[in-house]
Amino acid sequence: METLTAGRRWAALLALALGGFGLGLTEFVAMGLLPEIARDLLPGRYAASAPDAVAQAGWMITIYALGVVAGAPTIAALTARVPRRRLVLGLLALMAGGTALSALAPTFELVLAGRFLGALAHGAYFGAAGILAATILGPGNQGKGVALVIGGLTAANIVGVPLITGLGQAHGWRVAYLAVAAVFALTLLAAALVVPPVAAAPGGSPRAELSAFRSPTVWLAAAVVAVGPAGFFAVNSYVAPVTTHVTGLPADRVPWILAVMGLGMTAGIAAGGIAADRDLRRAVLGGLAGLLASVALFGLLANHPVGLFASAFLVGAASLFIVPALQGQLMVAAPGTQLMGAAINQSAINLSNSLGAAIGGAAIAAGWGYLSSAWLGVALAAGGLLLAVAHFRHAPAPAREQQPALV
Repeated sequence: METLTAGRRWAALLALALGGFGLGLTEFVAMGLLPEIARDLLPGRYAASAPDAVAQAGWMITIYALGVVAGAPTIAALTARVPRRRLVLGLLALMAGGTALSALAPTFELVLAGRFLGALAHGAYFGAAGILAATILGPGNQGKGVALVIGGLTAANIVGVPLITGLGQAHGWRVAYLAVAAVFALTLLAAALVVPPVAAAPGGSPRAELSAFRSPTVWLAAAVVAVGPAGFFAVNSYVAPVTTHVTGLPADRVPWILAVMGLGMTAGIAAGGIAADRDLRRAVLGGLAGLLASVALFGLLANHPVGLFASAFLVGAASLFIVPALQGQLMVAAPGTQLMGAAINQSAINLSNSLGAAIGGAAIAAGWGYLSSAWLGVALAAGGLLLAVAHFRHAPAPAREQQPALV
């Protein structure tokens, strides 16, 4: 086993978190720039009906989520024997290329194709990088490893998403996404320099990884992840038009509301990593109940500026609090197939993203108002909580997974 100095260890962890930072940018910047994207790519529809065009532009979110759903388990199965560092580097290259393509493509359809391509690597990156981080931290730190990598995503929501959103509002959404592609290129360089080699899981193979799908418990755990967090995405996908059209604030306040939501995410992921390592089941159930309550508060309070900012913080905190626990429950439900368990979690949570954005967009396009997405989010979070109760009646007790070795 390679011995790492403290400096090398933290440099490697920061490089992995920087990848999460880039993923936070590419995923969440679209939510703050939907009006600009709609005006640029769908000018005719935007002139006829701005809400309808914004809802159509929501496919930027939906198609990305569907790419994650398709890519995460496929890549996990095909790369079962690939050393984890090599896998992470390849995924970063794919994300950089897909993001650059979406920024430069001339039509809405080609932009969506670039979004889908970059998204294929998203879920597998979080799975592989989370396993790498947990290995570097040592045994018993699965939740903290996942939290550290996703912590880069929360940092993106505090600093990066507001800055890139402001950049996109000032200079165009394409400039914003070229900046995101540059972040992925920088991460690729940093990871190549400081992340240590880590072997693939012993005995890994495509057949072994795919065996996870034979378990009904895995499918039920995935259903929890697909439905519950959709309550968050139903809110977050349309936070920009809620800010400007419901609360009545100017467009330059959108980056601030995203920053406040990002602060909530940071608080949530920090607490959620610790909670998941202490009591997985309690973290899942308590987190979903908190998400339901916070989304309901958003629906009640977002008409007023103070209520909007306060409830956005709570929604952000609840949404990230549950992430390490949700990934942990799937890795427990799929013992011996760590990467596939993490990949299924990412596929399910991005199916949740797609579901929340699509349902919220359909309600808005139907003329129910921008806040209708929040009330549908309450129903989705409640459904996830009920599924979690059913899952834990049949789930195996948590057991510590054997971690791959540094080589």
